Amino acid sequence: MTDKEHKIEIAFLDHVAIRVKDLDASAEWYQKVLGLEKYQLPEWGEFPIFLLSGKSGIALFPANLHDSKLDVNSKNVKIDHFAFNVTRENFEKAKKRFLELELDFGIQDHHYFDSIYTKDPDGHTVELTTIKVDEQEFYK
Repeated sequence: MTDKEHKIEIAFLDHVAIRVKDLDASAEWYQKVLGLEKYQLPEWGEFPIFLLSGKSGIALFPANLHDSKLDVNSKNVKIDHFAFNVTRENFEKAKKRFLELELDFGIQDHHYFDSIYTKDPDGHTVELTTIKVDEQEFYK
C-alpha cells in the first residue's frame, strides 16, 4: 500500500469543544455575536450545547470551577484560539456587528488572510478570517 492509499482526507472542521462558566450565557453570546444556531439535543441531556454554522461550530461543556484555574495569558500547551472562515462580505459585517455590540476586538493582516479577533465571555479567543488571495492558488 502507498501513502496515498492511507491518506485521510478531512472534509471540514466539525467542532471545537470548549469549557465555559455558564452554558446559557455562552450559548446566547455565540448566537448574538456570530449568529450561530443552537442545537441542544434531548438525547444528550443538558450538555454539550452545539452552536453551528452549517456543519462547523463549537460544543459547549460546563467548566469544573473547582479545578485549578489556568493562566489565560500562558503560551504553554493549550488551545490558543479557534477560527471560523468567512467571506469578505461577512468579514465586513462582523466589524460592524462587533462595533454595534461594543466588543473589544482587533484586526490583523496575515498577508494571505485578514482576521478579526474578539473574546467570548470566558476569555476564549475567537477569530473570523477571510482570504485575500486566489483560493485556487492558496489551497492546493
